[in-house]
Amino acid sequence: MAAMATSESGYESGRYWTFLTNHAHVLLAIARNPTARLRDVADEVGVTERAAQAIVTDLETGGYLSRTRVGRRNEYTINPSGRFRHPAEADREVGALLALFTELPADPPAADGR
Repeated sequence: MAAMATSESGYESGRYWTFLTNHAHVLLAIARNPTARLRDVADEVGVTERAAQAIVTDLETGGYLSRTRVGRRNEYTINPSGRFRHPAEADREVGALLALFTELPADPPAADGR
């Protein structure tokens, strides 16, 4: 079996795919920086600003985040108890994914520190 060439970015040449959707990437970018401009979120995710706006609207409509206008900017609040949409993961909360990829704790520490 021949090995595929790997580019500088670490991706194999040929078909490109990732495990997370653009919706997940936008949610993670906002979780990391709740006051980020959509232009910056779009750049981080690798989508257009218009696509980022559509994704934020989807996430807001789905109850995964809310936005509040603060001056000239938006501030986003994530709902970590939102459930995954696919039936195979519908029993899981998105907060577990956020905790995996951000500095957010998965569960609050117990009173005895464990």
